[in-house]
Amino acid sequence: MKQLLFFIVFPTLVFSQTIKGTFSPASDYTYAFLYNATPEGANYVDRGKLDAEGQFEIELDSSLAPGIYKIVYAIPPEENNFDFIYDGKNSVAFTFNADTGVSFTASDENKLWDSYLKSMEMVNQTISNYYAQGKTDEAGYKSIFKVVADTQKAYEESSQDMLVSAFIKANRPYIPKTYEDIGTYSKNLKEHYLSEIDFNNYILQSSSFIVDRVMAYVFDIVVDPTDQIYKSHVDDVSNAIGDDSAEIKTTLLYLLWQRFTTMDNHDVANYITDTYLLELANATNNKVIAETIKSYKNTSIGALAPDFEIQQTGNGGNTKMLSQLTGYDFYLLVFWSSGCGHCLEELPLIKELMTNFPNIKVVAYGLENSEYPWSEEIKNYPSFVHSIGLGKWDNPTVSTYGINATPTYFLLDKDKKIIAKPYDYKEVESTLKGL
Repeated sequence: MKQLLFFIVFPTLVFSQTIKGTFSPASDYTYAFLYNATPEGANYVDRGKLDAEGQFEIELDSSLAPGIYKIVYAIPPEENNFDFIYDGKNSVAFTFNADTGVSFTASDENKLWDSYLKSMEMVNQTISNYYAQGKTDEAGYKSIFKVVADTQKAYEESSQDMLVSAFIKANRPYIPKTYEDIGTYSKNLKEHYLSEIDFNNYILQSSSFIVDRVMAYVFDIVVDPTDQIYKSHVDDVSNAIGDDSAEIKTTLLYLLWQRFTTMDNHDVANYITDTYLLELANATNNKVIAETIKSYKNTSIGALAPDFEIQQTGNGGNTKMLSQLTGYDFYLLVFWSSGCGHCLEELPLIKELMTNFPNIKVVAYGLENSEYPWSEEIKNYPSFVHSIGLGKWDNPTVSTYGINATPTYFLLDKDKKIIAKPYDYKEVESTLKGL
């Protein structure tokens, strides 16, 4: 059941405008939270409780700065939200339905943007119909694109001195000068897709417009793209952004990197790291991004597992490197902790599973603050190779492998190359049975 909403503004004692809305079905929502959107994120301003009809109203401080604001209408908030423009002068009102989206009933800025999008949708449909019907007459072709040009010009003129002007200009359509067949038109449309965006514009950076546009370009332009096409699209995005704003470039390329990691596309994710992102993260002193992408690359499928010392503190102090282990076809590397209840549930299962796989050796790396009780717990697993990483989450091996939860598994071949990263015991079992 959806239960939250969000917004954007700044409160004081003097009020002049309001934001109000109606959500339906009313039973799905309880609060509307208002946030001010910036290129760095969103700052909480206020909230409004919905009544039985799904209505709310928030008074806006008269000193509230014009800009982009955000309404999050469900959990998780990062996936269920929409932007709106506040010009600092006019109240904002809207209706929202999960199926049909948002419609603004007050606010010239937002109503003009809605009107513009609907008008451009209509002219784009006319273009699609022209090509779908196999027409080739140049007079009809020119007539259609004259309507496109006139529509764009009219909205640009209407939006002068308004915040929405940045969006309308950024959305300028490609208009051929002469007749083009569908293949040529599609090619030119793609090349034009990002060309009108001012990536340094603060208003655009604060909204979801640029992110949505970039994601659409990389992932939606071509049906069944190859990794090479993906890389080409990433290159296009980088070139379109240019070198004037390292911050926004870092943010956008990191978002693309995150998308490819969720797709388990190590090749393209690491291409972004090597070609652009690591250098950008270092240049902008973004240590979090730098460490994250380096850890991911270190532990990508096909990469050689980062070497580390196996300090068998609990077994006489013998030391050996991971790379020096021999005698087995595969190695199951497990990062765990003696204080982790989930680990203590899964390790006995792993121990039992290994009786069916004599060619696999378990390397259990304990993330610990002290040697005890780890030294006692490992006595339950005499067939494992044990190592302890004192300092727990601050241990350098944890950082190298990008460990953020225990247990975490890596399956290595005999040369210590990573061949799988099972999520949990069930995936470990399934992976091993598929060897």
